[in-house]
Amino acid sequence: MLRTHRSRPKVFCLGLLFLFCFLHSRGWAQEKLTEQKSLIAVVKELEQQFNVKFSYINSDMEPLSSDIPGNLVALDDILSYLEEDLQLKIERLNERYYTLTKRTLVSICGKVLDNFAENNVPSATVEVMNTEVALTTDIDGKFQLDDIPRNATLKIRYLGYVTQYVPVERLIEGDGCAKILLAQNYQQLKEVIVYKFLTTGITKETDASVTLNTAEFGILPGLIEPDVLQTVQALPGIKSIDETVSDINIRGGTNDQNLILWNGIKMYQSGHFFGLISAFNPYLTEKVTVYKNGTPSRFGDGVSGVIQMETSDDISDYFTGGAGFNLISGDVFGQIPLRENVALQFSARRSTTDFLNTPTYDRFFDRAFQDSEVIDQNNVRLDRAFRRNENFFFYDFTGKLLYDFNDYHKIRLNFISINNNLDFEETNLDTDETTNSVLDQTNLSFGGQLTSEWTDRLSSHLNVYYTRYNLDAQNLFANQVQLLLQNNQVEENALKLNTAYKLHKNLMWHNGYQYIETGITNTTNITQPPFNSEIKGVIRIHAPFSEIAYNTEDNRFIGRAGIRLNYINNLGTFDAFLVEPRLNLNFRLANYLRAEVLGEFKSQSTNQVVDLEQNFLGIEKRRWILSDDNLLPITKSKQGSVGINYEKNDFYLGLEAFYKQVEGISTSTQGFQNQNQFNGEIGSYDVRGIEFLVNKRGTDYSAWFSYTYNKNDYTFETIVPQAFPNNLDIRHTLTFAGTYTYNNFKFGLGINYRTGRPFTEPLEGDQALNTTVFPTQINFQEPNSSRLPEYFRADASAIYLFNISDRVKANAGVSVLNLTNRRNRLNTYYRVTEDDQIETVENISLGITPNLSFRVSF
Repeated sequence: MLRTHRSRPKVFCLGLLFLFCFLHSRGWAQEKLTEQKSLIAVVKELEQQFNVKFSYINSDMEPLSSDIPGNLVALDDILSYLEEDLQLKIERLNERYYTLTKRTLVSICGKVLDNFAENNVPSATVEVMNTEVALTTDIDGKFQLDDIPRNATLKIRYLGYVTQYVPVERLIEGDGCAKILLAQNYQQLKEVIVYKFLTTGITKETDASVTLNTAEFGILPGLIEPDVLQTVQALPGIKSIDETVSDINIRGGTNDQNLILWNGIKMYQSGHFFGLISAFNPYLTEKVTVYKNGTPSRFGDGVSGVIQMETSDDISDYFTGGAGFNLISGDVFGQIPLRENVALQFSARRSTTDFLNTPTYDRFFDRAFQDSEVIDQNNVRLDRAFRRNENFFFYDFTGKLLYDFNDYHKIRLNFISINNNLDFEETNLDTDETTNSVLDQTNLSFGGQLTSEWTDRLSSHLNVYYTRYNLDAQNLFANQVQLLLQNNQVEENALKLNTAYKLHKNLMWHNGYQYIETGITNTTNITQPPFNSEIKGVIRIHAPFSEIAYNTEDNRFIGRAGIRLNYINNLGTFDAFLVEPRLNLNFRLANYLRAEVLGEFKSQSTNQVVDLEQNFLGIEKRRWILSDDNLLPITKSKQGSVGINYEKNDFYLGLEAFYKQVEGISTSTQGFQNQNQFNGEIGSYDVRGIEFLVNKRGTDYSAWFSYTYNKNDYTFETIVPQAFPNNLDIRHTLTFAGTYTYNNFKFGLGINYRTGRPFTEPLEGDQALNTTVFPTQINFQEPNSSRLPEYFRADASAIYLFNISDRVKANAGVSVLNLTNRRNRLNTYYRVTEDDQIETVENISLGITPNLSFRVSF
């Protein structure tokens, strides 16, 4: 019994072993039957097995492979399977011969997963390249495409993942939908230290520059659109004392002392409506960078500040754009992909002012085209009756062609045209005298940029441009008794090469060379008394520069030091060689607290003189001229500043103290309206000041307070007294403002206050007029010994965002400037009438000015 009991387990084990071997052999056989074989190998086996012949093109069939299921035995069944599996076309010629060809159009499906094949990627874009066919994956990451070219390539992309390029041929083989794995786009970034303040899209960088990203721009009080040159005035130390964008004062400097660049091209005109509106489309302008000090060595020709505007430099895969209008103008912009590596950007704007009057236009008209108040010598306000006829409009166009040779070499071609036209007639009904002014102001520019990455260490940027500014003006006085014609034309050609070489992972060496040729012509023609003048000049500048930038591994210290050499040649007049060092240091004092030390020497050889206030009804008085080292020398500046920045938990505090000295200025470029208006004395000014900003931000709000103190004084050795306040000496400037977001609503409210600007009054009594000369002149008190009343303005704005469709977004906005309708005096000057009386002319600010806007983008 025991032996029998022991024999049963042995028999049972032998049975299990036999069954395992049998099943394993069947599984191995099935695996062998279904393993992938090249299609050519499968065809040859079929030829031998079924005594048939196949005709095909080897190169077409070599990439294909298939696995014939073991349950298919008949030839017709096998051929049907191959036709469906590999999307072939198999034709039977006779009993023995067959042909095999690929289908031209095929159907495919796929499933997009992350690189771990664990998560579906829904809404990924699947595009058939070189066609208009595109779709997105469903919630499971799947897609299906029918009747697409067999030789096509799919482009599969999703934000945060590396774009995949998959040949359609690869998706034909295999059972079911092919799996496509997208790798996540990991990019190792160094620690970036920036300070975000005021509103979204405004950032202070470690080099003390401030950048504005218009795509992320939130809202500011009084602004419903991210007007570039209006927005920068929200920054401490930057303002316009006459409420215009064409006269921006950076740390006490005049507007012509700013370098304004659009895609690397110098702009000699920056405003529409004679300075009340920026001439640059904010929706195509992707980034704006503002430097007040510590400017990189590649920037020259501007002793006050730099405002650099750049449009988008990336080629989009799809069309983007938008359009909108407000109570002054309408515009449209967009980017059109022409090919995978070619795109076209464009924008166009035109005013409605010549065919549609709105409350906004009426306020702008009053501010731009007339002296608001006239007072006689007895302090009686003169209410004169005028009949006015105006035909005014403006427009601008921009274009940019983007072409990528490859990932390392890219070219950009830029174009911009800015135009203002005015025909203005004014009749004084009391005297029956008519004055007519005609102005045509244009800025036309072309530029090209080539960016190249030669190695991992070496890159270069080549910029060439041509720009032309032209102002044609005609003024007909006193019922056509006197005709004044003026023309101011600027032509500039430039070639600028910048290179960057990485000496070490934390050490960059920048070098470059710039050649700039500027020609300016000023023509004046007067009929009564006859007078003709034409002044031409050309200046050429050769400027090599070099700069080292270094930062420690933990960014405890970030620094940049450079030097710029300027060789300036005014043809037939003078030569000058200037050395301009630049310094920019930033270092950590403690957690959340950093300090900065900035310094620079700069120069410029173009300036604007200011003509008589009475010319052209005070509309456009400035004319560009060249330095000649005689009547107007090269303007030079020196500036140094120290500052601290603290940011923690969305709380920012910044404090900066600076000193700036500017030499080589003329009374003719400073806008004097007193005894020094026409003398052309050469002097200097120095400004010392403090800029303070505190800002608290939350998820849905931002509130800030800023204060600026400036003491800005002229020094002219030939004027008595030699030192007196600058025309732009605004001692105290305060801003208190805030923004709030509630769901799709954005609100902004702000208050601006500043002390009055200096001006010069006549002497009192009988001493005010000098009648011993012809024409009669005013005897003034000491220059800038009086001050205007303080300036106060409250602004508000609101924007509502909504979607018209999945792709089309829209917003509607309303703004009100000068909510309290306060009559701020911007300027006061004096003039002599025909009967030798003194009139006081007061320029008044914008009154309460509403505006509405509506925009769509897609």
